[in-house]
Amino acid sequence: MGNRKAPRGRAVIAFAMLFVLYQSAEGIGQRLLHSFPLQAALMIACVLAAWPLSRWLGWRGYGAYALDRRSSSLAWLAFGLVVALIANALAILVGERLGIYAPTGPALSAAGFHTLLAALPVLALSTFVPSLAEDILSRGFWYRAAGIAWHRGFVFVAFSAGYFVLNHLYRLERGPNEWLMIFCMGVAYATALCRAGTLWAAVGLHWGWNLANGVLDPLLPADTVDVAGSRWLIAGVHLLVALMVVAVPPPSRVVDEGQRLRPLRG
Repeated sequence: MGNRKAPRGRAVIAFAMLFVLYQSAEGIGQRLLHSFPLQAALMIACVLAAWPLSRWLGWRGYGAYALDRRSSSLAWLAFGLVVALIANALAILVGERLGIYAPTGPALSAAGFHTLLAALPVLALSTFVPSLAEDILSRGFWYRAAGIAWHRGFVFVAFSAGYFVLNHLYRLERGPNEWLMIFCMGVAYATALCRAGTLWAAVGLHWGWNLANGVLDPLLPADTVDVAGSRWLIAGVHLLVALMVVAVPPPSRVVDEGQRLRPLRG
């Protein structure tokens, strides 16, 4: 697993910078100033800042967060997107059967498809950037940039999922059911990273779930009538997704040295 040592002081500074940028997007951009442009700018700044910080930590590109350009990694991204979309749709359908969600309109209507097509480009971008930023902060950084030797995958998964809960600062007040739901989501996404060895696997699931929320809203319109039940349902679905990811044959590992910068010679 990701265990290459970076200077501890640099790692702490890099994490602090990414954390402040990410949390400021909602804390300042959305909640304090109610400015979507500022919120979006801060979130984009978080993703962009991750590149020079990765270089500063001694990696090529976004290598400090296990982001690479291998075709196998992009295949994991596509796999995650498809799995998350199907899982989200099934959660809605099961939730309607259980009385957790109540349909508010016809499913898969022509009007819904037209609405989706008009909104899809903005929806895809507005869900991708925050998902990527949070995956870098909650998973990729701890997997590699932090320089922690994770000798057991389940330890990393538990740690990453726990931090994923804490990273949702503005949702902690919603209580234990919310924490459990976020933790189980974090388990699925961190498991994908461990299984694939690339953060793109986690991004695929995370972005896919967030994208599916917007995609399915006009296609399977429904209101939540049982909030606690919805949280338990989403938690259970993500645990099933984690089991599905574990069942996927592990890829052949590729040595990461190509992503590491060569030491500068004086």
